[in-house]
Amino acid sequence: MHRPPLRLLNAAMGSILLLTACGSLEPTPYTQDELQKRVADDKVRMYDNQEPVTTPITFFEAAARALKYNLDYRLKLMENALAANLRDVSRYDMLPRLVASAGYVGRNNDSGGTSIGIEDRQVSLRASTSEERDRNLAGLGLSWSLLDFGVAYYRTQQRNDQILMANERRRKVAQNVLQDVHNAYWRALGAQRLLPQVDGLLARTYKALEAAREAETKGLLPRQDILAYQRALLDSVYLLTVRRQDLEFAQAELAALMSLPPGSKMILADVEEPPMPTITKDVDRLEQLALENRPEVMEEWYRMRADDYDMKIAKAQLWPNVALNLGYQYDSNIYLYNNEWASVGLQVSLNLLKLLQMPSLNAAQANQTQTAEARRVALSMAVLTQVRVGYLRYQLARQEVDFANESVRVDQRLLEYAQSARTASVGTELELIRAEGRFLLSRYQREAAYASAQAARGRLYNSVGFDVLPESIDQTDVKTLAREIEQRLADQERRNMMASVGGSANAPAQSQ
Repeated sequence: MHRPPLRLLNAAMGSILLLTACGSLEPTPYTQDELQKRVADDKVRMYDNQEPVTTPITFFEAAARALKYNLDYRLKLMENALAANLRDVSRYDMLPRLVASAGYVGRNNDSGGTSIGIEDRQVSLRASTSEERDRNLAGLGLSWSLLDFGVAYYRTQQRNDQILMANERRRKVAQNVLQDVHNAYWRALGAQRLLPQVDGLLARTYKALEAAREAETKGLLPRQDILAYQRALLDSVYLLTVRRQDLEFAQAELAALMSLPPGSKMILADVEEPPMPTITKDVDRLEQLALENRPEVMEEWYRMRADDYDMKIAKAQLWPNVALNLGYQYDSNIYLYNNEWASVGLQVSLNLLKLLQMPSLNAAQANQTQTAEARRVALSMAVLTQVRVGYLRYQLARQEVDFANESVRVDQRLLEYAQSARTASVGTELELIRAEGRFLLSRYQREAAYASAQAARGRLYNSVGFDVLPESIDQTDVKTLAREIEQRLADQERRNMMASVGGSANAPAQSQ
C-alpha cells in the first residue's frame, strides 16, 4: 500500500485551515479613530487646490469658481472618464483570445489499464501505462469567436453612447450651477449693500423703543399714544429682522455654491449693475434652440440608441457561431512519441431552440422603440413649456424691476422730506424711523426684484440649453475662466437670443 506523499498531506491541512478561517470571519466596523480620520480627510478634499480669494468677486468670477470647484460637476467629470475607460476595455473584447498556460501534474500511482476482447471478454494485454507519474505541461492557444466579436462590437458602440450621455449630464450640471449663481449672486450683493444699513437702523429702532418705554414709565406722554408708538417700532423691528435673515441666507448660499471653506471672507465687487437685455420675441426660435441643445433631450436620444444595442446583442446570440482555434501544446511525458504538437480547429454551432425567441425579441424591440420615442416627445413638450414660461417670467421680472426702481425713488423723496422736517419730538423721530424703514424695505424689494430678474434670465438660458463652459477647466485659473464664460455668454446672447441692452432695469440713485 502506497503512502500519500507529504505534499498531499500539507495541501489537505492547508485547505482545512483555510476553510476554518473563512467560517470564523466576523464583520469589522470602523473604529472611532478611523471615522474621525475619514471626516478630516474628506474636509481637506472638499476644499483642496482652490485659489484663494484676494480681490472682490465679480459675477463671472463667482460663476467660474462655482463651476471649477463644484463637487457635483467634478463627479460628472469622473463619470465621463469612467465611461470612456469602460469603452476602452470593451474594445479589447473584439480581439482574439491568446492564452498561454503552464503547469505540473502528479499522482501517487501509475495511470494505465488492460484491454479485453469485445466478443469473448478475455484479457488480451497485460496492465501497462503510457504516462509518467509526474510531468510538466505547457500550451499556447489562439481562439476567435464570431459571436464574441459581434457582442463586443455592439457593447463598444453602446459604451460610446454612454460616454455621450455622461457628457450631456455634465453639461446639465454646469447649466444648473450657472443658473444657481444667477439667482444667488445678485441677492448676496444686495445683502452686502443693505446689511450695514439694516443693522444701523435696527440699532436706532431699539434705542427709540427703549426711550419710549422710559417715557411710558415716567408718564411723559399719554399711555395710548406711547403704546401705539411702541407697536409701530416693534413692527419695524420685525420687518427689518426678517429681511436681514433673508440677506444672510443669500450670502451663505453663494458661498456654498462657490465651495468656499467655512469662515472665508467673501467680498463681492459692488460695480454698476448691468442692465437687463431685451430678448427676442421670436419664441419659436427659442423653442427650436431648446430642442436642439437641451442636455436632457440629447441624453434621452442617446439612451434610446444605447438600449437598442441590447436588442441587437440578444438577436446576435440567436445566429450560428463560428469559432476558430489554433494551439501549440507541450507535454514532458517520456512515453509520448511526440512531446509537442500544433492543432487547428473550426467549429460552427447553432442553438435551434433559441430561434423561437426571435418573434418575442422583434416585438420587444418595437415596443421599446415606441416607449423611448414617447418618453422623448413628452420630455420635449416639457422643455417647450419651460421655454415659454421662462420667457414670460423674464418679461414680467423686468417690469417688476422698473416698478421697484420707481418705488425706491418715491421712498427716497419721502425720507429726504422726513429728514428736513426732523425735530426733537418723539413723533417726528418715529416718522423718520418709519421713512428710513420704508426706504430700506423698498431698496430690499428692488434688490430682490433685480435678483429675481437675473434668476429668470438664468432660468431662461438654462431652458434653452446654453453652453458657456469650456471643455477643460482644470488647467484654467479663475480669472481666465471668468473671461471665457463672459465671452461665451455674450456670444450666445448675440447669436441665438438676439438680445439687446435696453434702458430699463437700471439701478436708481441710492442714498445712504
